[in-house]
This record gives sequence, structure tokens and C-alpha cells, in this order.
Amino acid sequence: MTNSHSHDRSTAPGHEVLVIGAGAAGLAAAATLGRARRSVLVVDAGHPRNAPASGVHTYLAREGTPPAELLAAGRAEVRAYGGDFRRGTVTAAETTGDGGFRVTLDDGTVLTAARLLVTTGLTDELPAVPGLAGLWGRDVLHCPYCHGWEVRDRAVGILGTSPLAVHQALLWRQWTDRVTLFLHTGPEPDGDARERLAARGVAVVGGEVTRLVTEDGRLAAAELAGGRRVGCDALAVTTRLVANSAFLEGLGLAAEETQLGGLAIGTRIPADPVGATAVPGVWVAGNVANPVEQVIGAAAAGVRAAAAINADLVEADTRRAVEAARAAAAA
Repeated sequence: MTNSHSHDRSTAPGHEVLVIGAGAAGLAAAATLGRARRSVLVVDAGHPRNAPASGVHTYLAREGTPPAELLAAGRAEVRAYGGDFRRGTVTAAETTGDGGFRVTLDDGTVLTAARLLVTTGLTDELPAVPGLAGLWGRDVLHCPYCHGWEVRDRAVGILGTSPLAVHQALLWRQWTDRVTLFLHTGPEPDGDARERLAARGVAVVGGEVTRLVTEDGRLAAAELAGGRRVGCDALAVTTRLVANSAFLEGLGLAAEETQLGGLAIGTRIPADPVGATAVPGVWVAGNVANPVEQVIGAAAAGVRAAAAINADLVEADTRRAVEAARAAAAA
């Protein structure tokens, strides 16, 4: 990518660990590494995925906390342990001759580090229904565990775009008995699925949803081809979950398709249980590695990755110390 500020390019001093992304995973990792007395820099573009949401849910002792408030508290904790921050978007990453890494930001700045932890999350690709994007995170929802309680006993529509729609409708039925499955572009349910939906009182509406109708800025109805409107207070959708990882291709790390219930749901960067990737020295955590991870799980993944990175650095420190001791003894 050509950068308009390339003539101002500068190289910042190196750190032991560069954390790319300051969501729950990145901040938890940075705090853990700071407590391990590691030099840590966190780079973040400042566009958290859950910004439209009113609160973070299923996060023990932080239930309902506004996302911005949770992240601000996390940043304060990272700073308390010596971590630092830089605003920017990483556009490229490469290895250096000494086994470390060099990354370039969108303003041309070059940063170096001994290890990389990528916690850049994902992008939700929304169904192309007029009016849907503007309600995303408020009345257009994706996860009942994140939002189901807030719309309990209300009229919830399910926008069918894949065979997962039947499962989704039955799942949301746990929070309300007013569930409507809009078949939209999804497949026609078979006889067994129809029986299960009927038994649970889920209404099934055929035809494509052409737009969402609002009243006073809130969702009021889904409008079908032909003009029929079906009232609903919230609409559950399945998004395509795309890892924010293009800059890793310079390191030979490409996102792979991932599945849920045998169906493709998006992409991820493959890694082992502690986040180590196929490239030595590069770890991933949070939604970039596991698209269906919730906030509290992403934070836990960040802690696991940070512990693994610190252990790796301890081995490197020890190896250098042994080499220095041997050299001194031989002199």
C-alpha cells in the first residue's frame, strides 16, 4: 500500500511485545505482560467491534458495563503496569534479520518488537437489507447470550440467510415466545424442522425481507416483497465473520474458512490452544482466532497467549544468559 505520509516515516524504539488491537483480548494480554515486567506497546485503530452496543454482557462482575467504559478501565490497568499505547492501523508486517518483527502503520511509522500478539478481532459482514446496518448493535442483534435478556418477551424476528436459521429461531425462543422466522434468502425448512418450529410456537414467514421499517429511530417491522409488514422489536441476523488480518499475509499467515455446525461462518487465523500460530513468535487471541468468542472469553484468551509469550521470552533470555556465561568462562 502506498502511504501519503511515507516521507515522514520514522522508526520507533523496539519493544519486547507488540500487541496489535486493544479490545478485551489485547488489553488483558498487555496487562498480563506488564505484570510480568515485559516491555509492551499496544497499537489500536480505535474502532471496537462492540461500540454500538449499550453494554457488555456475560462478563462476570462487569455485567452491563458500556463497552467504552470497560476498555477505558483496561487501558488504565495496562498503563499502571508500564504498558504504552499508540493510535494507528497496522498495514504491513514482516520479519527482521534478528528473529524479531517490523510492522508499518498507516501513517508510515515503523515499529519493531521481539514478539507479536494479534488481537485485531473481526468485521461483521451484514445482510444487504436496507435499514439493517443503521440498527446494528441496537435492534439488529446477533447473539442471544449477549442481547437476549434485553429483548426478553418482546417480538423477535430471525432473518433467514442459511440453514442455521432454524437453530437460531429455536435458540431465541428461550428468551421470548414471540419469535418469527423470516425465510428471506435461506432454505425452506424440511418437514422435521417445520414440526419443531411449530411445536415451539415459532411463526414462519416466506418471502424476502426488502427493508426494515423504523418508528422514532427504533425497529418497528420487517417489510416483505409486495409490501406486507410484520411487526418486530428486534431482528436477529447471522453475519459473515471476517478476521481483520490482511496485514499478516506478509508473514505468510492467511485466514482460513471456519465452520459452525458444518456450515461456513467466516474466517480465522489458525492457532494452537494458547494462540501460537504457524509463524514462530506470532500469537493471536480473541475473535481473530475464534470468531464466536464472547468478550470474557476473548479476555481469557489474551491472558493465555500472554503467558505463553512470556514463557517463550524467558527461554530466549535464558538461552542468551547461558551463551554469555559460557563465553565469559572461555575468555
